[in-house]
Amino acid sequence: MAAERHILAVASAGGHFQQLMALRPGFEGADVSYMTTLSGLGAQFGADPQITIPDCNANTPLAVVRSFAVIGWRMARLRPDMVISTGALPGLIAIFWGRVFFARALWVDSVANAETLSASGKLARRVAHLTLSQWASVAAATGTRHEGSIL
Repeated sequence: MAAERHILAVASAGGHFQQLMALRPGFEGADVSYMTTLSGLGAQFGADPQITIPDCNANTPLAVVRSFAVIGWRMARLRPDMVISTGALPGLIAIFWGRVFFARALWVDSVANAETLSASGKLARRVAHLTLSQWASVAAATGTRHEGSIL
């Protein structure tokens, strides 16, 4: 009997997390942990266990450093087999650390990015094993894949 795969599903609070929750049927049969930036958010969706991490963005460099360190420490303890993120920067950081610890990595760019990949999505193309856009035109223009949209 094969060991149960551990998925770490990561997203910032708000629309990114809602899109991540829409992917949950694909996690069936796996051991899943949820990582997000707002305490108690996972419980609102029945997504437990939740790991709360610091939020950050490109305009908050000290928060990026803090988030990078906290997520790295958490990843060293969790050692997931796969990291899946719908964004934003904390999800990209988790994908980076996932790669360091030999996890498969999937980035699903937000449906809100209808004309181009997000800044994190552009970086995810270089780090994740697979980067998906929810828009066929964006996928064609950026060399990512389009497999449909979540919402």
